[in-house]
Amino acid sequence: MPTEPDSSSAEDERAAYAGRWVALAGGQVIGQGGTPEQARRASQAARHKESLKVEYVPTSRPFSFSPVLEQVRKIAPPAEPVYLVGGAVRDALLGLPTHDLDFALSGNVLGLARRAANLLGGAYFPLDEERQTGRVILTDYSGRRQVLDFAALRGPDLEADLRGRDFTINAMAVALDAPQSLLDPTGGAADLAAKRLRACSPTSLEDDPLRILRGVRLAAAYQLNIELSTRKLMRQAAGKLERISPERVRDELFRILEGRRPDLAIRALDILGALPVILPETASLKGVLQSPPHIHGVWEHTLDILHTLDQVLESLQIDHDPEKVGSWALGLVSIRLGRYRSQLQEHFASTALNLDRTLRPLLFLAALYHDIAKPRTRTVDENSRVRFFEHDALGSELAAQRAQGLHLSNPEMERLRTIIRHHMRPHLLGQTGSEITRRAIYRFFQATGPAGVDICLLSLADILATYGPSLPQEVWVRQIDVVRTLLEAYWEQSEQSVSPPPLVSGKDLLDQFGLSPGPQIGSLLEQVREAQAMGEIQDKQGALEFVRQALNSLPPAN
Repeated sequence: MPTEPDSSSAEDERAAYAGRWVALAGGQVIGQGGTPEQARRASQAARHKESLKVEYVPTSRPFSFSPVLEQVRKIAPPAEPVYLVGGAVRDALLGLPTHDLDFALSGNVLGLARRAANLLGGAYFPLDEERQTGRVILTDYSGRRQVLDFAALRGPDLEADLRGRDFTINAMAVALDAPQSLLDPTGGAADLAAKRLRACSPTSLEDDPLRILRGVRLAAAYQLNIELSTRKLMRQAAGKLERISPERVRDELFRILEGRRPDLAIRALDILGALPVILPETASLKGVLQSPPHIHGVWEHTLDILHTLDQVLESLQIDHDPEKVGSWALGLVSIRLGRYRSQLQEHFASTALNLDRTLRPLLFLAALYHDIAKPRTRTVDENSRVRFFEHDALGSELAAQRAQGLHLSNPEMERLRTIIRHHMRPHLLGQTGSEITRRAIYRFFQATGPAGVDICLLSLADILATYGPSLPQEVWVRQIDVVRTLLEAYWEQSEQSVSPPPLVSGKDLLDQFGLSPGPQIGSLLEQVREAQAMGEIQDKQGALEFVRQALNSLPPAN
């Protein structure tokens, strides 16, 4: 008599297909795939006449999704499959929290998006009514936003839609009515496990060259190796980035600069031939030598400063683990500047310059462009020392031109210009060897405003990248002291040193001294504010007396 298959061995066999769909005949696996259809097709050649049972083999760890998923499921049309696709599925597979969600369906897309907005109290935006794409933005009590995108399936079915996407790790889905069953026709789960980035098809990069930037960002974020054939596709498509709108390039570039290891991502973009297309000025940095104490030429120094800036900011995160400090230099940053962690978090989370972007990636763009004018300003003196006079002033204008090309907002452009124009000031303050005066503090923030905070942190990264392992302790301690003094003045002594409250107005000067409206009034008021910051004036009477003496000291008019 034939023996019954051992149930435990059958279970062990199926466990080998965790995360896959299997076709069963007589309890045995005879076909498998990333979707039910793939498993069924794989089994037909061997057992085309048998009755098959197709089922999903779950992974050992259940997927965890945002509670919003269940809310959307409740209002989804019962006869129409709705899928969660893309990054949220990838992150669920990695056990990471999911925030922004992408939904795909073939029915009334915009109708579902509107119902979701009404149910969840969100704002609804039709992105492209002709192509059936809509967006819902949810905002919580803290101001944090969650984006829900709804789109029509691109192709006749889900598999065609997923195969038309960028990379296999983004080409996975789950049906809302079966969120624990992965749909993975391109093998994204296996690629994710192997830490491999692979294009969905040979035309993925040609179809949308911006995917080059997205692929580099994903590789940096998830520590993936870009498959050789995919790298070749990226290089072939790099020149076509010119046809991509500046807004799309900007948004993907900022995601790179806001993400993990921006230095490696920028280096990868350069190797792939994409960087000279999107940021052409950076090509001139290569081969430009510098004198000691710089340990690298301008290009390598620029990449280093992206890395060291990332490290400095990481050491000042609120949830930073002091046990993970990589060096004594970063440990000193954590100890001496750690009191400002909450202020720095609020500073970089601000969307004051643009509601769609925070300040962090803008600072990294400033780091990338802080020495952009060095190739144009390089000179060698009689002692063979290399100089870059006025590279900060010229660099600020070159960076502003690139910001304009990327369609940054005017406030972002001005912030970028200010950071680069004044990035040397903390270094110069540190080189004096004496205590920073109240006048110097006031003038620093008068010139930089809130950008002074960015400049302080950039200066620390610049020092680390300049000296590398040869960084003298006394130089580092001095620079941290300079930054600590400036941040203390900005956040703890603002009314005394940075922005003293006005004691007199222009009208007071017109009434008291019979002056005429004009630039002289503004100049006198600024002199009063600076004297306040220096502690020389405490009240209105003192301010008026100061103005009187200033007017008396003027040479008589001809």
